[in-house]
Amino acid sequence: MKIKFIIIIFIIMSFNNISLSDEINCKNFKKLSIEYIKCHANLAKSKTVSAGKNFINETKDYQKKEWSNEKKKILDTKEKIKKTKDKILN
Repeated sequence: MKIKFIIIIFIIMSFNNISLSDEINCKNFKKLSIEYIKCHANLAKSKTVSAGKNFINETKDYQKKEWSNEKKKILDTKEKIKKTKDKILN
């Protein structure tokens, strides 16, 4: 009973992974053809671009989170300086 259940799950998972794959398959081309090289170049390009975008977005989010309090302090200090100048000059 357990073995049948495990085999059925294994078969379902093996078909499911193939059908839901979004990656481009370069195995359809001959290894020394131009299409094969273009396919691998496009894969490398897309992975590089997505990694770069992820790095940039993570950096921006970190900076916003870490520097938001400091930015508020700086703006408050500038406002206090402006009020003090107004008091002294008027």
